[in-house]
Amino acid sequence: MRGYRALLSVVCLLMAWLLVVVPATPGDTEPVPPPALAQNEIRGVWLTGNDMGTLRSRPRLQAALGELSRLNFNTIYPVVWNGGYAYHTSAVTRQRKIQSFSFKGLEGQDLLADVIKEGHERGLLVIPWFEFGFMAPPFSELALQHPAWLTKKRDGGKTSISAAGEVVWLNPFHPEVQAFITELVLEITSQYDGDGIQFDDHMSLPRSFGYDDYTVALYTKETKKHHQPTPKTPPG
Repeated sequence: MRGYRALLSVVCLLMAWLLVVVPATPGDTEPVPPPALAQNEIRGVWLTGNDMGTLRSRPRLQAALGELSRLNFNTIYPVVWNGGYAYHTSAVTRQRKIQSFSFKGLEGQDLLADVIKEGHERGLLVIPWFEFGFMAPPFSELALQHPAWLTKKRDGGKTSISAAGEVVWLNPFHPEVQAFITELVLEITSQYDGDGIQFDDHMSLPRSFGYDDYTVALYTKETKKHHQPTPKTPPG
């Protein structure tokens, strides 16, 4: 009995300590403040080529960005690379004989410069978006002017079907392709006051590609192997 009383005393003391020391939890009478939103939370919207009517019209663009800001979005991603063409005013694509024109607004304005200006005035981050990555339409000037830049499948095929339709793929291992994409990025970051660059998930290529002459020769040189792995078999 004496041992039982001693145990009961210890339990009572412990319960009293819990009531004094342990803070209130949800469900107690003390209100629990809501968690604060993360300081760096991104709430973004992508502006694609389908939005050309909005991108080209300054009043429509201002209205759209104003609405996004009102709805607490804080970032926009305007397209700058789609279908093998630059959507900003690009000396790079002209010099490469890929694009002989520039997309302009209805008032003659540079589309990217206008989006950046209007976005910043409304407190939005503006991050130019390379939507098409290494994809291009097979009959685009890019594909026709630079066939050596394209990769192909093991059977020689050069196209695949994507959400954008039939496309060819630039070879990301080819130094001229690397230089071209790098030049485009540097052009945007040096000529425009954007807040970054977003690369699409198409900045790679399907595993069925990579059998063009350049890549096969590079593979042979680096691995000392003359057989070509199949798309489903990792090189080893």
